[in-house]
Amino acid sequence: MSSSDPKTRSKPPTSPPAPDAPPIPPSSWAKRTGFKPKLSGETNASDSGQISLPSRARENNNQPDLEAGRVRPAPPAVNGEQQPANEKGPAEKKRKEADGVNKGSSASSANGHTVNNGAAPQPQQPTRRPSRNEEVVDVLPQNVDDEGFVGRHSHMKYELRDTPGLVPIGLYGFQHYLSMLGSLILIPLVIVPAMGGTYEDTANVVSTVLFVSGVTTLLHSFLGSRLPLIQGSSFVFLAPALAIINSPEFRGLNGNNFKHIMKELQGAIIMASAFQALLGYSGLMSLFLRLINPVVVAPTIAAVGLSFYSYGFPLVGNCLEIGVMQILLVIIFSLVPLGLVITWGVAFLLTEAGAYSYKGCDTNIPVSNIISEHCRKHVSRMKHCRVDTSHAFKSSPWFRFPYPLQWGTPVFHWKMAIVMCVVSIIASVDSVGSYHASSLLVSSRPPTPGVVSRGIGLEGLSGILAGLWGTGTGSTTLTENVHTIAVTKMGSRRAVELGACVLIVLSLVGKVGGFIASIPEVIVAALLCFMWAMLAALGLSNLRYSEAGSSRNIIIVGLSLFFSLSIPAYFQQYGISPNSNMSAPSYFQPYIVTSHGPFGTKYEGVNYIMNTLLSLNMVIAFIVAVILDNTVPGSRQERGVYVWSESEAARREPAVVKDYELPFRVGQVFRWVKWVGL
Repeated sequence: MSSSDPKTRSKPPTSPPAPDAPPIPPSSWAKRTGFKPKLSGETNASDSGQISLPSRARENNNQPDLEAGRVRPAPPAVNGEQQPANEKGPAEKKRKEADGVNKGSSASSANGHTVNNGAAPQPQQPTRRPSRNEEVVDVLPQNVDDEGFVGRHSHMKYELRDTPGLVPIGLYGFQHYLSMLGSLILIPLVIVPAMGGTYEDTANVVSTVLFVSGVTTLLHSFLGSRLPLIQGSSFVFLAPALAIINSPEFRGLNGNNFKHIMKELQGAIIMASAFQALLGYSGLMSLFLRLINPVVVAPTIAAVGLSFYSYGFPLVGNCLEIGVMQILLVIIFSLVPLGLVITWGVAFLLTEAGAYSYKGCDTNIPVSNIISEHCRKHVSRMKHCRVDTSHAFKSSPWFRFPYPLQWGTPVFHWKMAIVMCVVSIIASVDSVGSYHASSLLVSSRPPTPGVVSRGIGLEGLSGILAGLWGTGTGSTTLTENVHTIAVTKMGSRRAVELGACVLIVLSLVGKVGGFIASIPEVIVAALLCFMWAMLAALGLSNLRYSEAGSSRNIIIVGLSLFFSLSIPAYFQQYGISPNSNMSAPSYFQPYIVTSHGPFGTKYEGVNYIMNTLLSLNMVIAFIVAVILDNTVPGSRQERGVYVWSESEAARREPAVVKDYELPFRVGQVFRWVKWVGL
């Protein structure tokens, strides 16, 4: 009984080797998969392979779980996620029992008169500290049964492979797409008028976007990453598209400017998407993943949202009472369609009441032909506040099938294609962050690097379809997916697939596109203010997977965001005098840099590429962040390095195989492609 109180026993000068003990069952994903870090920069790693965690990381302080809606303890973890210490699953209980066996063996050895150099009996061995390879824990508490399956996340109603029934899938799928509506329909309302298109052209492009989004979402759900992620026109492609639209060679065109510029965009998107498909299916994306971490993803995506500040409120200011009302309603209800309906209804009542009617003035008369000074003063207010200026709904047909090459044969120019190729890399970085975050919510384990590569490759093929059909932008995973999944608690891929089928049906109804194209411009600008602000916030939310309070990460993110605004401002303002009369509207000034940028070599194509790329905020943010994050020393926990499942271990776990394997035994045909898939 002398061994019952460890404090009273003297500490032996040396410790003998611990007796052999039964193997400890795996208690975390890292131990089951055998994850081994492959990235450098672990300055806090000890010689024994253990990470020296900061003292504050070892404190058991209660921290709120924003997604699960409860308070949970905060033991040290990688990727910024914690596992509750007071919730012990079967694996943890087995580990405790195994520890008890070890203690019992030691005790029996002591009772069996085992001699230790004449020293006092051995003190009780402290709890074994996990090594670096074992310190990766799951984002959410999970239960593991005897067959290796992972239990349901406690905060999700339906997970990835759940099929709850047609009614729940329909309701949750409708809610899912309803919250994503702004991202799906607003981009055509910006780029088509910029190309000189009519309201009818806008309606046709909206229908095309809905059709391509539905088709590519189905393809991604079956043949891509298989996560419940909606594909569509991303804001990542909006800035480069506007830069191409405002290129000097497109000024002063005679005839249909819209179709001419659209064919140029199609060619650039097709070539860039082919590059993205090659990046994914060749396996290069698996190597590129080593450079992509939360500290890189956060400022890159945030810069996408912040880059449109010159377009948002300046257009809202054309009709303040309608625009500000729209912004406030979206903030209050946190739902874009509801705020849109209310604001549109109020604007309709004001229009019918004659609030925006001025005697002798007609919005259909071009501004250059208006003689009356009274009408010139109010024509802008009439154009932006009235809801009856668009005839898209009346002129749209009831049935229209979007078909490939509907705008003509794409035109290919290498300088525009190179710009879009760089942007496709940014889109891939955005998708990687969405893959990781969504898998932690709905799946048993994160995907393997091969599954990520497969998803990026399919996004490239989806972008080729978008280029052939003529959506004006590439197709990629929408960043808002993760927020929508966390809010709706619907992680079933069936809901996304059903919603995609509904999108395809709606795209065939021409009146739907006409109705969307009829949204007044000031309401569109107000909605975009909210969407871009949400995009910036969602980008910064990726820092929750790292140590957000780390001075290293704060400096990297701060420098990335500052230079992403400052360097493009230098390029955009270079060579422009304060009193210069530019042909483009003020909110398009940042996208005409190709005609006056600082690069002025004798090679016009090089000037175009460099002036355009260095004027894009997201490109600068990505370059600064990826260089600093991969050169400034920092531990894996501090950096929040993304953890992906190991291929060999994933193939042995039935739950992971069912989550990510291709359906209909398609994966068996491509088993020889070792770098793509499980």
